Amino acid sequence: MTQAPCGECGVREDIAVRTPRMYRVLLHNDDYTTMDFVVDVLRSVFRKTPEQATAIMLAVHERGVGECGRYTREIAETKAALVHRRARAAGFPLKCTFEPVE
Repeated sequence: MTQAPCGECGVREDIAVRTPRMYRVLLHNDDYTTMDFVVDVLRSVFRKTPEQATAIMLAVHERGVGECGRYTREIAETKAALVHRRARAAGFPLKCTFEPVE
């Protein structure tokens, strides 16, 4: 009797790999946070170009909310917490949320 080489032992493993659920990270408009601060946050936290950051900031200003990006839940939570920490340290009430992508 010989042993089967590794991987050929007759045991079948079915591993279902799913793509992780994605979440939209959103910035919300308020009457106190400056546009320059929002652009700075978008560039530093979300790694947006100056043009992208300005476009998102204008969407936040005009529509009340703007999408910063789509990430896995852990990354979305981390980015939202970082935005809140930076905003509070600067004295702004900037709100950042995340929601599942449908």
